[in-house]
Amino acid sequence: MIPAIRQYYNATYNTSQYISLVASIKEQYPGKLDFRIAETPLFIPKAFERQMMETCNYILSVIQDTSFISKTEQAIPPAFRIEGNEGKPQFMVFDFGICKNETGNYEPQLIEMQGFPSLFAYQVILDEALRDYLPIPSSMTSYLNGKTKDTYVELLKEIVLGNHQKEEVILLELFPDKQKTRIDFSCTENILGIKTVCLTKIIRKENKLFYTHEGQLKPIKRIYNRLIFDELQYQTKTVQSSFTALQKGVEVEWCNHPHWYYRISKFTLPFLHHPNIPSSYFLHEVKQLPANLDQYVLKPLFSFAGQGVEIDLNEDMLQKIKDPENWLLQEKVAYADCIETPDGPAKGEVRLFYWWPAGAPSPIPVNNLGRISKGKMMGTLYNKDKNWVGATCCYFER
Repeated sequence: MIPAIRQYYNATYNTSQYISLVASIKEQYPGKLDFRIAETPLFIPKAFERQMMETCNYILSVIQDTSFISKTEQAIPPAFRIEGNEGKPQFMVFDFGICKNETGNYEPQLIEMQGFPSLFAYQVILDEALRDYLPIPSSMTSYLNGKTKDTYVELLKEIVLGNHQKEEVILLELFPDKQKTRIDFSCTENILGIKTVCLTKIIRKENKLFYTHEGQLKPIKRIYNRLIFDELQYQTKTVQSSFTALQKGVEVEWCNHPHWYYRISKFTLPFLHHPNIPSSYFLHEVKQLPANLDQYVLKPLFSFAGQGVEIDLNEDMLQKIKDPENWLLQEKVAYADCIETPDGPAKGEVRLFYWWPAGAPSPIPVNNLGRISKGKMMGTLYNKDKNWVGATCCYFER
């Protein structure tokens, strides 16, 4: 997206260096890397960065409005409600597709948003590896808002640990060793010193939670939540009972409280009206379907990783949906061919990380990740056997 930098990068790129980069991460975290690293980062111009920030500022104004809690109350499924103080959402992320407007200029379009952590620790490792092996200009940074690696890590520790010792804080997941993002759990353990604990391994005694480490019972006072509770509906009753034990009468702090996963989500999109946000509608509130259905996409409100998304719509399909209140009709976003690669152009997506430190008046941007695709969508399914696609990070002009 910055022509001079793209030309320099492509001209000096060396496949053997890329292979060494991937090998170095796999050597550092054996068996943990379960997704493809793209051969290139994204280079983001200042004007595009500014547009994303302005859009996020608008979204944050909606989230911080006094009416937001009441508007999103029904987003939380009754079966997944958890007692306790929700507090503020310490972590949220915003996904933008790289598109072109009518004048031919690049512009961001919001794809999705989550009141949930992302690969916060892994992106630190990836940035270092990219700089070690590939031609990344020193004039660019992956961090935002003036952050450096040190200040970023320091703030992550501050938010995740709160007022507790690292032994009293856990990263919570469901079968973490089987998750595609498990490399981030290992990076988090290395950077923060906390342990990753499976939901099924948590022990409840009266109103307190514990985990076992090296044969000793350790109290859990704060949970860095990486568990997507939607997954529980596909689990056995024994696994589901592990979750039930957390729902009521437990003395523990959450980071984020699970309710924010639902409040800040696809459910929020119909409340947003902005030039860089595609129009979205709850399907059950659509009185007359658009004539141009080919320009819309259908998304389940409660899903993750792109599961259940329908991109080729027709009226018959929509009329057969039995639970329209659980679906979102959203204007399609036309991703631009914005990245020159040796075997054809690729599309890009930017995820901005926003954190809300204790005492801060508003969330702040801190870092990012990027995705590159040559298929219909960003997922692995649409990019099989392709090169210069996958997960990466974005670099911004300092």
